[in-house]
Amino acid sequence: MSNKDLNLLPEYSLPKDKVFKKNGKLKDKFYEKELLKLQIELVKLQTWLKNNNKRMLVLFEGVDTAGKDGTIKRILEHLNPRFAKSVALDKPSDREKTQWYFQRYVPHFPAGGEMVLFNRSWYNRAGVEMVFGFCTKEEYLKFMRQCPRFEELIVDEGIKFFKYYLDISKEEQKKRLESRETDPLKKWKLSSLDWKSYEHYDDYQKLKEDMFAATSTPYAPWMIVDANDKKRARINVIRDILSQFDYDNKAEEFFPDTKVVKFVSHIG
Repeated sequence: MSNKDLNLLPEYSLPKDKVFKKNGKLKDKFYEKELLKLQIELVKLQTWLKNNNKRMLVLFEGVDTAGKDGTIKRILEHLNPRFAKSVALDKPSDREKTQWYFQRYVPHFPAGGEMVLFNRSWYNRAGVEMVFGFCTKEEYLKFMRQCPRFEELIVDEGIKFFKYYLDISKEEQKKRLESRETDPLKKWKLSSLDWKSYEHYDDYQKLKEDMFAATSTPYAPWMIVDANDKKRARINVIRDILSQFDYDNKAEEFFPDTKVVKFVSHIG
């Protein structure tokens, strides 16, 4: 996308002091106005999906505190919960550990007219399971071989499929973890693994790059999202989703800020 296209986005066409704080993050007033506009479009998209029996599946990945919960919450906030839901699976049971790895995710896939957003997904195996030794190297390598084939079947089935990796700096992750420790409304989010994940930040980064190389395909590419500004990340993920559909009564042609949402090209 050209710089000229980016200049059409309100954060670039409006005076800078109306959009950005001194620290470079979005001002609340601008964010809330833009988010509401995008949420109205999501309602239209949901209506179109339902009327046309279409299915949408979205994965959100990223280190702890990257903003997956908040992004999903804003997408679903005004949608009909009968046809739009978030899925965040707990650790597998003893029975599930004996199943084909992808098996426990499939029952949560969307039926006609539905959208499903996974808050973490089968990509646990490409990240947290490897970092903490919850899977063997052989299981990891099998996952990396099978995953692109599995996702090709999803797309071939006609499901609109998206993968977003919310990326933050190590410094930003530390700041958010400290906030969770002191904020009584966020403390429930702090798990026993969160600070350990922070200690393994560099390991996650290496595994992330390996994951992109093996699983960003022409039919199921990864989109990497700069989530150091949560609010900017949220509105641009929504813009990217809206840009993928030609639904009824669309207000305008939406597109994300490519400084925030970046396409991960496939290897080979």
